[in-house]
Parts: sequence; C-alpha cells; structure tokens
Amino acid sequence: MSKYAVLGSGQVGQVLADGLLAEGHEVMRGSRDPSKLAEWKEKAGPKAQAGTFEQAARWAEQIVLAVKGSAAEQAVELAGLANLAGKTVIDATNPIADAPPQNGVLRFFTNLDESLMERLQKKAPDAHFVKAFSCVGNPFMIHPKFPGGPPTMFICGNHTGAKAEVTQLLETLGWESADMGSVEAARAIEPLCMLWCIPGLSQNKWTHAFKMLQLK
Repeated sequence: MSKYAVLGSGQVGQVLADGLLAEGHEVMRGSRDPSKLAEWKEKAGPKAQAGTFEQAARWAEQIVLAVKGSAAEQAVELAGLANLAGKTVIDATNPIADAPPQNGVLRFFTNLDESLMERLQKKAPDAHFVKAFSCVGNPFMIHPKFPGGPPTMFICGNHTGAKAEVTQLLETLGWESADMGSVEAARAIEPLCMLWCIPGLSQNKWTHAFKMLQLK
C-alpha cells in the first residue's frame, strides 16, 4: 500500500481519493484551504488526512494532481518542487479555458504544439509526471463497468518506472492502459477530453468511455 497525496478539493479529487482509500491506500488530500475538506476527512476514515498542497506533497510517496487546469501550474508551485522530485505525479488535469464551449466543443488554453502536461514537466523537471484519468468523466474513473469490457486509459510520460506504477494502479482500479510514449504524447491525449465531452455537451450523453481495439 502507498501514501497518496491528492491535490485538489473538487469532485475529481474526491472520487480518486475515495477510490484509493477503498483499495487500502493512505490518502492526504491537499487544498489551498484544508478546512474545505474537514467534512470529507471525517467521513473518509482513519487512513484519510487533509492538509495544504505543500503538506500533502511532502508526506506522500505518490501524488495525484486533480485541480482545474488553469490552476495546475500554481498548484505545482504551492506543492513545492522539492516535494515532487523523484515522485510519480499522476496528472489528471486538462487545459480547459474559461471561454464557453463552441457547439459542444470545449476551448483549450494550449495548442497542439504544447500540452499542459509539458508545461508542468518543465516547471518541475525532477518530478515523474504521468498523464492519466484525463479522458473520462469522474463517475467512471474507479472500476468502470461497460458491456465491452474494461475501457482504455491512455497514458504518457518520460519515466518508465512511473508509468509502470500507474499502469499497475489502473489495473487494480478496473482499467486497461495504453502507453502512448513520452510527455509530448499529452498533446494528443488531452484533447480526448474535448471528444469525451462532445456527446455530453451537445446531447446530454455522459455514459461512455474510450476503448483501443487491436489485432492480435
């Protein structure tokens, strides 16, 4: 069992924190205002803690970044670069802009030549970022059940060992994973958030996930 910091006080952070606790891990959720998490901590049980970004990152063995995309770089700074160094950081963020969607298509504040994950990796070069949980809605992040079997989580990152850790975690949480390569692959993975949201924003259909099919 591992000690996970989940940085973010929103719904994605809660879903992932609860899922990790259910698997027997220790979890400290981090927030700019830890008092927001008092009710969650009380209900979550003895393996749950709450603190600041810096406290959570320093305490943890592995980290989940689950904040709003526009706040991700600041969250990394508040966590402390030294506290992230040498640790696997699961990056669940997407660079969603504040501008409203256009015909059901989200707006991003990045472009196809630089992903948000690349910005985060540059900001914390000694952290081992792995993109995951970014291309599905939070109701399906933990043990998703679909008629076609486990959906595919597309991951990427520069550190082979960190990706192996995340792959193992994904398997325990009911996913198959597909490694798309180095951090630059986040340029393709992050826009899957746009694709996932189109049926929801245009047709109010939110019960789907992606699956990679391969010939044996």
